Amino acid sequence: MSESIGRNAQSRIYRRGVLGHRPGVPFSPDRLREKAVRAMSTTARAYVDGGAGNGDTMRANRAAFDRWRIVPRMMRDTRERDQSVELFGRRLPSPFLTCPIGVAEMVHGEHDLAVARGARDAGVPMIVSTQASASTEQIAAELGDHERWYQLYWSSDDALVESFVRRAERAGCSAIVVTLDTTLLGWRTQDLDLGYLPFARGMGIAQYTADPVFRERVAERVANPPAEPGEPLPRPRPGAVRSLATLSRTYPGRTVDNLRSLEPRVAVETFLDLFSRQDLTWENLQWLTSRTSLPVLVKGIQHPDDAELAVGAGAAGVIVSNHGGRQVDGAVGSLDALPAVVERVGGRTTVLFDSGIRCAADAFKALALGADAVCIGRPWVYGLALGGAEGVRQVLEGFRAELDLTMALSGVTSIGEITAETLVRADPRPA
Repeated sequence: MSESIGRNAQSRIYRRGVLGHRPGVPFSPDRLREKAVRAMSTTARAYVDGGAGNGDTMRANRAAFDRWRIVPRMMRDTRERDQSVELFGRRLPSPFLTCPIGVAEMVHGEHDLAVARGARDAGVPMIVSTQASASTEQIAAELGDHERWYQLYWSSDDALVESFVRRAERAGCSAIVVTLDTTLLGWRTQDLDLGYLPFARGMGIAQYTADPVFRERVAERVANPPAEPGEPLPRPRPGAVRSLATLSRTYPGRTVDNLRSLEPRVAVETFLDLFSRQDLTWENLQWLTSRTSLPVLVKGIQHPDDAELAVGAGAAGVIVSNHGGRQVDGAVGSLDALPAVVERVGGRTTVLFDSGIRCAADAFKALALGADAVCIGRPWVYGLALGGAEGVRQVLEGFRAELDLTMALSGVTSIGEITAETLVRADPRPA
């Protein structure tokens, strides 16, 4: 049984408050977001806080949580509570993992390395992104023996895909998460309005530039450059100098050498050519599962039929997610999709959830509707923007503390007791 994580966190904060200290990273979800986005650059704010199209799916994610209410039960002995869960034979201290979110360098100079330290110190497993700003090997060194999974964007080059998986295995990752809903980027209007794609500036491609297969592809392209596209490019503006500087700084090696080299620009072109993969079928998933002994989960499931097909293709788990509303505008809220997926495959495979979670009460609802664990996304990015590793730690510890108190106040003592009976549908009628 766990100690009272929630009461310990409260006590620590209030005692420091007596001495005039307030947390630098807000615990209020709204204040956390507001303070973090003010601290970000215009381009980082658009990339992190924006969604697809008009933002309808982002709003649907939040509205889905409002349709459910927790029903606290009284006079139950909740002195000892256990929020641990078992996933794929490993006992984890809480039902939380970090969502894989790329290009962390946009919000903090220590990017994924700070995320690794914060997640490690909070006791929350990290899902390492393919679009990280550091290599899997560097992130693993920061994590030590802390639990980590690897998230895979499926490139159009299968040799590169296999290389990513092999590196993840060697780095001690205990699961592979294949993101299915981003075979190409959605229509992200805030980024489009700025004409800003971080990958085109060499940001968020550290996993690629550290990979031997990718480096081979870059070398081949340098030796045999493809024909230039027929459409002429506009005349460069002053911003082009900044783009070149960013590209030269982020590429491995000395910046001064990169300024004179073709490799950084060619690496970006190679990445942009290899990222998109739109011909994937469930047979491809069978190919992947046959090439690793690690459990393979698929992320981006919204329809129960797809969950069924994933299980049939060998997936060890599904993650109900709409990419935080960043891919398809007007899509179903992720929590609305969860019950049908759980009903179809629950008990036969592990079901995780993300998209729209802003606090532990949200996580409680997702667990009650059948999720085995929950991935936290934008909140830890906000913490990173405000406080680096310490900000990530505070946000993740806050989730664990709030969940502990929510469990106690709702009359449950373990994650297994958080069931559909702890919720009711919100009354749609006005009071």
